[in-house]
Amino acid sequence: MSDPVVAQKSPYPVEVEAGQTYFWCSCGKSAKQPFCDGSHQDTDFLPFKFEAEETKKLFFCGCKATKAQPMCDGSHSELE
Repeated sequence: MSDPVVAQKSPYPVEVEAGQTYFWCSCGKSAKQPFCDGSHQDTDFLPFKFEAEETKKLFFCGCKATKAQPMCDGSHSELE
């Protein structure tokens, strides 16, 4: 499996809505970051399905190195 593209070295703040489903881009190639636009088709990656339980601001990973998919866990601070 190849490494994902680092879309940005910081999280994406997103106001999610309760009951909505979001598909987080795990490959880093999407033009609609942090969400999937189908650009993963030529990769080994699949989007990560996230269902919001409440309406609030969340921080989606931009570097694609998080171990807490799809949320930022600070992994970007360890990237070169």
